[in-house]
Amino acid sequence: MLRRNIENIYRLGVKELWSLRRDPVMLVLIVYAFTFAVYAAASSMPETLNNAPIAIVDEDRSPLSQRIVAAFYPPAFTPPIMIDQSQVDPGMDAGDYTFALIIPPNFQRDVLAGRQAEIQLNTDATRMMQAFTGSAYIQQIVMGEINESVQRHRGGTTPAVDLELRARFNPTLDKSWFGGLTEIIDRITMLSIILAGAALIREREHGTIEHLLVMPVTPAEIMLAKIWSMGLVVLAAAALMLFATTSLGIFMATLARNMPQFGMLLVLTIMPLQMLSGGNTPFESMLAPVQFVMQAAPTTHFVRLGGAILFRGAGFDIVWPQFLALAVIGAVLFAAGALPQDHRPDGVNSGFP
Repeated sequence: MLRRNIENIYRLGVKELWSLRRDPVMLVLIVYAFTFAVYAAASSMPETLNNAPIAIVDEDRSPLSQRIVAAFYPPAFTPPIMIDQSQVDPGMDAGDYTFALIIPPNFQRDVLAGRQAEIQLNTDATRMMQAFTGSAYIQQIVMGEINESVQRHRGGTTPAVDLELRARFNPTLDKSWFGGLTEIIDRITMLSIILAGAALIREREHGTIEHLLVMPVTPAEIMLAKIWSMGLVVLAAAALMLFATTSLGIFMATLARNMPQFGMLLVLTIMPLQMLSGGNTPFESMLAPVQFVMQAAPTTHFVRLGGAILFRGAGFDIVWPQFLALAVIGAVLFAAGALPQDHRPDGVNSGFP
């Protein structure tokens, strides 16, 4: 009996792979999701500036102002463009640069004399990610140069405690590591749901679901076949993560009648899974009710699992709770997708009979 079940699941899975082969749009999506999408997200993390254009109006032309100008360099910023005051508004309106730093006359003299000195920073807020992150970067750079300049003139001081900082697991503090992992987890989640759900929706739209149901196979065998065949496509996915997310995709497909309905359900599901899983923002900084609800999401546990293994070299003795949570979530979703759902308000059977 078990052997026949495995053979049925294998043959049905091969059928799904042949169906996928004849879907060029889905194949392009798979290739894009695990190549360019991952690279683009990893190299353009919101916390990291990359070649942000900046212009500087230096009306002081002092050693301090020149020192500030020299502090902006790639890869965080493009080489500063020196402009006049009259060019600030037209240049920002045209989108030539995101930041325009204006150093007023007598700036160095006021700083050294202990008087209040001001620097004006104009920011193009339509470039939202660079605007917020870049403003903080520029403030740190300017204050750092001013403090060093003042200490040089007034004499340096030796700190009472010398801190020696060492970064573990990511010694170079390369933020693309985190961006790449987060994007891979998001792509696995998205494609697992889409591929598994679309496989079932395709059967329904083409009228072949009835053919499957009259065959000597069970609904569970049909679901397992779709899960393993789609799992071979998403090669980078972990087995338990695929089990949980593909089960979720099949469960959503039992609720939808066609691909447009499935797409609407996907939008309502994939965004919270990606934004609230802890990959984009620290999980601990979210509200307690949100943390409680997201414990039922497979992405939450997979983010912890992936980060612990890839960044900190954690062993199974540390990450076994996440493995167990993914197994439980996958089992619950799998059971929900396999159960009949005959009592919808519209009177239409949305699940397997």
